[in-house]
Amino acid sequence: MPRPKTHDDALRARLLDRAGELLSAEGPGALSLRRLAADVNTSTTAVYSLFGGKPALLNSVYEEAFRRFGERLTAVPQTDDPVEDVVQLGLAYRESALADPQFYLVMFSKVPDFQPSEDTEEAAVQTFQPVVRDVGRAVESGMFAREPHELIAVAMWGMVHGLVSLELNGNLPPDVEIAPVYERALRAFADGWRRR
Repeated sequence: MPRPKTHDDALRARLLDRAGELLSAEGPGALSLRRLAADVNTSTTAVYSLFGGKPALLNSVYEEAFRRFGERLTAVPQTDDPVEDVVQLGLAYRESALADPQFYLVMFSKVPDFQPSEDTEEAAVQTFQPVVRDVGRAVESGMFAREPHELIAVAMWGMVHGLVSLELNGNLPPDVEIAPVYERALRAFADGWRRR
């Protein structure tokens, strides 16, 4: 009878979640393999077995962050209204950040002495393709002004990233209900790119 697998996907997910929490809350100096293992109630051997070391762990955290983010964006259905689809992608961006704030901060922060692998960087870039695609559909259908798709997509990214970052960092006034403000900002953004 084979030995039970102790270093499984569930342990891997817990390690990635905790590593993301440590990185986003306390910075790269807080992430040691010993502390990570202790926090997740496992051994450093398990961490090495699953990741091979700290550089590969960091790469896996970055990869997991963009994987989850990409899943949220690709789950947004395409409709006959590409402008509404762009708005829905913006809402999914915020939902992803709120669901996994530890990964959101890792995705958009520099970790000293860490460079994601080329494959991981390419996978991260690909997560934004639904936004570029639907912006392109809005431009090609004549609903958005004839501007480069990437220009509009990057402008949208900047707007949503700014609002989400303010929200996650607690920089918004306490009496502001952000969800309706966020959606209105997205709709105003989309209206600003409409063809006149």
